[in-house]
Amino acid sequence: MGFTGRTLWADDGPERLAAGATWLEGPTWVGDRLLVSDIPGNRVLSWREGQTAFEVAIPDAEFTNGRTLARDGRVYQCSHGRRGVEELHPDLTTTLLVDRHDGVRLNSPNDLVVARDGAIWFTDPPYGILSEREGHPGELEYGACWVFRYVPSTGELTPVITDLDRPNGLAFSPDESVLYVANSADHDGFTVWAFDVEDGRCGPGRQFYRGRKGVIDGFRVDTEGLLWLSDDDSIAVTDADGVLLGSIDVPERVANVCFGPEGRLYIAATTTLYRIQTYSADAALS
Repeated sequence: MGFTGRTLWADDGPERLAAGATWLEGPTWVGDRLLVSDIPGNRVLSWREGQTAFEVAIPDAEFTNGRTLARDGRVYQCSHGRRGVEELHPDLTTTLLVDRHDGVRLNSPNDLVVARDGAIWFTDPPYGILSEREGHPGELEYGACWVFRYVPSTGELTPVITDLDRPNGLAFSPDESVLYVANSADHDGFTVWAFDVEDGRCGPGRQFYRGRKGVIDGFRVDTEGLLWLSDDDSIAVTDADGVLLGSIDVPERVANVCFGPEGRLYIAATTTLYRIQTYSADAALS
């Protein structure tokens, strides 16, 4: 695929790395391995270069979903089961950081990103409280689905976006002046919204991109500002203006992606982990 005369990804299609999960989410490179959630399987799986199968890193994982690696090396993840955001330590134990807003429980934090100032931004749709498949059935205790900003050093939790029905995947632009959020509620197609960010606050949202195939779930933004979006059984790649540059077909429905060593894009797609070589940038944002 061409972009200003360059190729963005290898044209030989995604490489199949490991299979056997039920619904993969939250892929993140941590050290020498990739960790990925198998939500209905209630476990965290790991994969290392050279392996042809997953290993179980954390059984009984309380239905973890998205995770991310912060610039300081800390790993944070969303827990459907605990209805909160937690830190994942190197020994694979966890510390729950936040699970309540104004005295009531969060819904089921879904995906998250850490800003340069250390604040954790996360989405809170209801998927982990709707059925036993992805968590524990429960109620919408604050009555909505918001995007929050959490400051670990102070414990401050602030709603920053309150007008999306089902906020899901999210990522910052490289300079953190824009927050992109996928809305997985299908009123008139699945969409990505862009919000200008200043002083930890979001301005009014504007529709950035409408999916071509189906649900837009997790995604990443690379260091050049290109978005690598899950779009049903494909990866849609857009520029910073929301212009579609092309798409990568994947054999299964895609939930989320992450960048790994040497510019490779790792794809969590239903039961299987795939990867494809990208050439957009020699480093990428988580």
